[in-house]
Amino acid sequence: MSENIRVKVIAAISALIALSGNAYAQQHLDVQTTVQKQIVVENEDGSTETQLVPAGNVVPGETVVYTITFENVGDEAADNVVITNPISDVLTYVPGSASNSSMRVEFSADGGQTFGLASELTIVNEGIERPATTSDYTHVRWVMQTELEVGGKGTASFAAVLE
Repeated sequence: MSENIRVKVIAAISALIALSGNAYAQQHLDVQTTVQKQIVVENEDGSTETQLVPAGNVVPGETVVYTITFENVGDEAADNVVITNPISDVLTYVPGSASNSSMRVEFSADGGQTFGLASELTIVNEGIERPATTSDYTHVRWVMQTELEVGGKGTASFAAVLE
């Protein structure tokens, strides 16, 4: 890897870790984000398995996994909980990777101005409208469908590939 590319990758990783603190929510939630990368490990029997390790060194083509944990630290149940995480422009969202079975998952392809289901997103380029692709996504957000009781906790995650 040339030194110039190495510097760009290190800068991109620094941006990933900085962005991981930008997941945000509302209503007295404590939100923490962990960034890990996927690696494939070969077992003694020759089989392979995917593991998550700290994302200290990530190179183009590797998959990064964001895990967002949250807890209601307020004095009352939280309703209309929404957690939003930006997707860096050096990352491409992995289709179907946003998870949390009790929350509605939405995406933005316009810098977080509007959100919708993946099937609803469109892009207008030079007057031509087309369906948004995962490389167009700028944010992912989770919308809780029920109240989060005091002390209630949850987890949401998504994966993206470093370009």
